[in-house]
Amino acid sequence: MLPKIKERCEALIKNFQEISSDRKLILDNLTSYIQEKINGHQPIQLNYICTHNSRRSHLGQIWSAVAANYFQIKNVRSFSGGIVATAVHLNTIEALINAGFMIKQLNNTVNPVYQVFFGEEEFTNCFSKMHNHASNPSENFVAIMTCSDADENCPFIAGCDIRIGTTYNDPKAYDGSILQIEKYTERSNEIAMECLYVFSNLQSL
Repeated sequence: MLPKIKERCEALIKNFQEISSDRKLILDNLTSYIQEKINGHQPIQLNYICTHNSRRSHLGQIWSAVAANYFQIKNVRSFSGGIVATAVHLNTIEALINAGFMIKQLNNTVNPVYQVFFGEEEFTNCFSKMHNHASNPSENFVAIMTCSDADENCPFIAGCDIRIGTTYNDPKAYDGSILQIEKYTERSNEIAMECLYVFSNLQSL
């Protein structure tokens, strides 16, 4: 794992007390789902869903992959999608770089594909897409709703085993403002901490 990413994980783990008890109840549902998959020796597929698949859902996809790697939970695959396809927002990319990720842009289309490295060889691919895109799982996965808009406007996610609402405030509200970097960092850290909390409570076989 890249040193800066590992350092951030270690710092966030020390602050799990900042997660409210109500919030932990929601996150514990995700832990229970993943533990059942581990116990059944089944693959773990996490699909983070937000309206535009440009900010929070990608942060969920990336940080859950990091958390699985950090706690050495095997057979985890993280995905993301939206109700509409746009592009990974450049402010999200900036927040990831600031957090210590290495980013490789693979093309120059209006919806670029990025490889987001959190280790020498560990990475996840990110681009904006519909939640049911061919690159995402069509069955045996958990749908993790990261924004209330997606949760309200996506009443049915075909093929998912379970649907869990872990809504986060949208850093988009601060685009172009003096608080932009601070708020994107805040949201990235919040999502990272909660992903780490979920995986910290798992027992590998």
